[in-house]
Amino acid sequence: MTVKGTLFDFSGTLLRIEPTEAWLRAVLDEEGLSVPPDDFVRYARQLEAAGALPGGAAPQRVPAHLAELWATRDVSAERHRAAYTGLARQVALPDARLYDALYDRHMTPAAWLPYPDAAEVLGELRRRGVGVAVVSNIGWDLRPVFRAHGLDAWVNAYVLSYEHGIQKPDPRLFGTACEALGLDPRDVLMVGDDRRADGGAAELGCAVHFVDHLPAGERPSGLRPVLRLVG
Repeated sequence: MTVKGTLFDFSGTLLRIEPTEAWLRAVLDEEGLSVPPDDFVRYARQLEAAGALPGGAAPQRVPAHLAELWATRDVSAERHRAAYTGLARQVALPDARLYDALYDRHMTPAAWLPYPDAAEVLGELRRRGVGVAVVSNIGWDLRPVFRAHGLDAWVNAYVLSYEHGIQKPDPRLFGTACEALGLDPRDVLMVGDDRRADGGAAELGCAVHFVDHLPAGERPSGLRPVLRLVG
């Protein structure tokens, strides 16, 4: 197989969301709120267990009234916000403003950290003439995050679930990305961290390579094998 194009997942593949504690602290500071240290630790632990941070830990349990919304959260901006703020509302935070403020925080460039080798790998792919598309299950526009972190210059196309009303593993989303690159799926490599969602690209004939969804500091070179696969 000659790889002419690459598709990359966003969260857990190219960039990683900040830790729950940093997320909560940033929002409390922005809102001018102070909580006792023991309460802060409890809120952070409960939010993490609830899965309220997009890109963070998965919910330990999805409440029955959110189950359908959770399953289709990435098909629209409205559903994405409702799903995650719904999970956050399982935690009794000290101010009702915090639920939307926490959601808003995760969409800011400051909440995301690129993996250490992301720029290197994307830049080398472009140098070799290999097309790059980002294919993400998401409910908001991640392009400003890529621009802020200096990664946008290496990306040819963005295919975001909420803009198409389709979420991975539906092969149509990967097909849209391949079309955006002008390539046959059999000439394309999909790189992601979710075997179910990102593995859907294989239905089209794409090769698939998985990376580990780890904190950025714990995965300094997880993307570099992609360069060997591309050849």
